[in-house]
Amino acid sequence: MKTAVICYSMSGNSLYAAEQIAERLGADLIRIEPVKAYPSEGFRKFFWGGKSAVMGEKPELEPYDFPDGQYCAAVICSPVWAGRVSPPILSFLTKEKDKLRGMEVSVCMTHAGGGADKAFAQIRKVLENDSLKATLSLVDPKEAPGQEVPERISAFCSEILS
Repeated sequence: MKTAVICYSMSGNSLYAAEQIAERLGADLIRIEPVKAYPSEGFRKFFWGGKSAVMGEKPELEPYDFPDGQYCAAVICSPVWAGRVSPPILSFLTKEKDKLRGMEVSVCMTHAGGGADKAFAQIRKVLENDSLKATLSLVDPKEAPGQEVPERISAFCSEILS
């Protein structure tokens, strides 16, 4: 059985982390995209993204491949928006909750400086699972990867594999 790394990324930070994690784990990378894209620049990016996250919106998603019974573990990679998981990942978690309950779930949150703990709690609540296998919080890993990011991603993957 395999591991799936499920990722939504607007600015590329979560995708950067997801690609690194998938490579280290030998996992499949599954990208989640909303049917209607969020604005990606300026004030509208923060207004619409933040509003959608705070309101708990669950946008319709483009088709993705996450077949039942193919994976024994999942790693969720998402940006933090207004202290919450991104709405596209919230849609995925809600839709696939039953499949995810039977797996070991780990979570990597990317952000500009905070809110990951609230987002981890939100994921636990949605999945009705108090025990995530591993969690990782990264500040803008693509924008400022530095020495620390690869080491932290490696430690996260080691925890998943243990």
